[in-house]
Amino acid sequence: MDLVAWETLSFPVVSAAFGASAFLIAVVGTRMTRAADRLADETGLGEAIFGAVLLGSTTSIAGITTSVTAAVDGLPSLAISNAIGGIAAQTVFLAVADMAYRPANLEHAAASVENLLQGALLSTLLAIPLLGMAGPRLDLFGIHPASVLLVAGYLYGIHLVAEARSTPYWVARQTDKTRQDTGAEGRESAALSTLWLEFVALSLVVGAAGYVIAKTGGQVAARTGLSEGLVGGLFTAVSTSLPELVTSVAAVRRGALTLAVGGIIGGNSFDVLFVAFSDVGYQEGSIYHAMTEQQVFIIALTLLLTGILLMGLLRRERRGAFGIGFESFLALVLYFGAFGLLFV
Repeated sequence: MDLVAWETLSFPVVSAAFGASAFLIAVVGTRMTRAADRLADETGLGEAIFGAVLLGSTTSIAGITTSVTAAVDGLPSLAISNAIGGIAAQTVFLAVADMAYRPANLEHAAASVENLLQGALLSTLLAIPLLGMAGPRLDLFGIHPASVLLVAGYLYGIHLVAEARSTPYWVARQTDKTRQDTGAEGRESAALSTLWLEFVALSLVVGAAGYVIAKTGGQVAARTGLSEGLVGGLFTAVSTSLPELVTSVAAVRRGALTLAVGGIIGGNSFDVLFVAFSDVGYQEGSIYHAMTEQQVFIIALTLLLTGILLMGLLRRERRGAFGIGFESFLALVLYFGAFGLLFV
């Protein structure tokens, strides 16, 4: 139960709360990325795994809350659109991070087998909700088998990513612009317990601020009279994804390129699980059979953006004519063009 009656607040108050939370995320998210980068080195997990599992999941707290709350409230379109729309937005955030990294195209510099596997995992997971929607109307205690498959597929996929790091059978060709995932030289080693405490504390602050953004952003959007799908796919999705934007840009500025790309792609794979969590919270049967054409459109857009990102990681363009990689430019055009169509 909310401690604040968000719908009773005036528009200026809601807007001020949204802005203050976004600023807090910008400040704390930067520190959280610094702690994550050090933990990736100190624990030996590596930036790709740490970014995918821990950084990706902790920056998704607000998104989980928004989707599950919407499902419990009987708003399945908002729940799914928020989940998948957030993935599309976060993929586009890589284009913003690409702008922040001047030496080369980000997909060139951060190419790794882990990030490629995470992109393949994301594409695989995104197909499961479509199968659940188009398949027979099956559910057990209101939970569709697709939700179980999503969780199992995610866990197995992360296992494959971890295995690829320890025993890689494919490696990216090293160039003068490739940035390796290595520990920072000359850095003093900090106690793991201290780093973990700092990371957890910062994650809670970002989660709380993200929750306020979800609530206030939802109010701002709801008062415009737009559809659930558009509100979820664009407004709440972008607002609850702000932690990913801040942490990816901060990671790039720190030179932790694999952490930046891995945090986005791996976090996106985790975010598909929002649909499974929402299916549990939805009380009117399987949430997959409550999907509309608008949600299918957003899923298809996200698959398209992921495919473009994967091709960018494989092609490894050094620097595009637009000052960013061509795949980043194309992702920006497709994202804004697609959501522009939804307004028509």
